[in-house]
Amino acid sequence: MKEVLLYKKLERENVQCQTCAHGCFILPGKRGICGVRENINGQLFVLNYGKALACNVDPIEKKPLFHFLPGSSSLSVGAAGCNFSCLNCQNYDISQNCKNLAEMPGKELSPQEIVQEALKSKTASISYTYTEPTIFLEYALDIMKLAKKAGLKNVWVSNGFMSKESREEVIPFLDACNIDIKGFTEEFYRQTCGARLEPVLETCKNLKKAGIWIEITTLAIPKRSDSPEMFRKIAKFIKKELGEETPWHINRFSGAISWKLKKTPDTSLKTLKSAYKIGKDAGLKYVYTGNVPGLDSENTFCPQCGALCIQREGYKIKNLTLDGNCPECKTKLDIIEK
Repeated sequence: MKEVLLYKKLERENVQCQTCAHGCFILPGKRGICGVRENINGQLFVLNYGKALACNVDPIEKKPLFHFLPGSSSLSVGAAGCNFSCLNCQNYDISQNCKNLAEMPGKELSPQEIVQEALKSKTASISYTYTEPTIFLEYALDIMKLAKKAGLKNVWVSNGFMSKESREEVIPFLDACNIDIKGFTEEFYRQTCGARLEPVLETCKNLKKAGIWIEITTLAIPKRSDSPEMFRKIAKFIKKELGEETPWHINRFSGAISWKLKKTPDTSLKTLKSAYKIGKDAGLKYVYTGNVPGLDSENTFCPQCGALCIQREGYKIKNLTLDGNCPECKTKLDIIEK
């Protein structure tokens, strides 16, 4: 347990958390929406500090990041809780089911031990993932600062629902971020995620402006976030606000592994192919489909001549251009190699 980094003390021992865009007002003895920040006698404490629920070596492509250190491995770390309550959540056992527990689950791992594990495993980076990194901000920041000193890169896999204050803390130590743009209406975010769209878009723009490498992911949920109109709006936003070089991943939804949408059918291949075409027609250089191994749309093609540059199958790279340029016409592929 550790005192929260970003919060305000109010009258009568009430507090306001400033960690994410919810800005929760929390009464004594109560917790915020994330379930891991508790007001104890007028002080706000984070309950998941130093408790890693997962610590595994993954390919960086699993984040998914296709243009940041491709072919490298990353030590993935997560802690309990989440500031969203997505009906489609696949990690609901660690993001939702812990919110009312008196004791947070997880293995005691100090920031120093996490960094040592990354160095021992010879990973190029540490990824803060599985649950939303913002809700274990204090833990993540302490790891990130040590990782930087050790020559490791820091990667966030985020829903983007950060406060301005959190972004300012994270940006100096962050190298890359995959951000979910889950839909493109406030109604969708309210009904499906228990959150709002606008702060997510603001985070995307803010991190891009700060020079952080950004890739965007959208899960195409049938009847919720799979309309051509929504895909067009997201593609337009990416091109206008983040740049045509920003990769966009459109992923297949699976009802069987979701929290509360188990009766929703899986995304059709037709929908994924349609979204891919919409992204390319909008002028995005790099559009990918995910969760369906074997499709051409998980490969990287040269935006200039169309040559196959990076061939993938799931999270495995079968062919990797060595210098970040198209092997045919030498066009730069917007790849961060170090």
